[in-house]
Amino acid sequence: MKNKEIILGVSASIAIYKSCLLLRRLKEEGFNITVVMTSRAKEFIQPLLFERLSENKVYIELFSKSYDYKIEHISLAEKADLVLLAPATADLIGRIASGLADDLLTSLVMSTKAPVWICPAMDENMYKNKIVQQNIKKLKSLGYRFIGPEKGKLASGKTGLGRMVEVEAIVKEVKRYFKTAW
Repeated sequence: MKNKEIILGVSASIAIYKSCLLLRRLKEEGFNITVVMTSRAKEFIQPLLFERLSENKVYIELFSKSYDYKIEHISLAEKADLVLLAPATADLIGRIASGLADDLLTSLVMSTKAPVWICPAMDENMYKNKIVQQNIKKLKSLGYRFIGPEKGKLASGKTGLGRMVEVEAIVKEVKRYFKTAW
């Protein structure tokens, strides 16, 4: 799995702690991981943690003050072998389904030719909402792949469908994909 580039897109969800574990496990499997966070995700975890875990720069702003003069959403999209959105909130799923590219992560998703996998994480009522389900159906029809969610304890304290799948299940799917795709 060496030299395979995974862009890990992280949105603002309590499940963000699983992204740290996911990043570490994918690195252990030999993948290079670059993290792209939504600006709201910084409310849960500081980018420094992802930088230390990934050993790569973390990207957040669409128009950064970088001095390498690359258009980041294009350069990141081009280097990706897989874009993995984990956790993916209802907001992120809705913006992608609507074709919005109003931040770095959604612009990257719109620019990439790599497969995009989405790991939803939200409350059960949000997940079952007809609009969210319509957005998921639309994205699936366009070739986006969904992993999860699963039933379990939610941030609200309730038990229901909407919990981000466990890290090992995602790692297993990623490894299977790269074994068959390459």
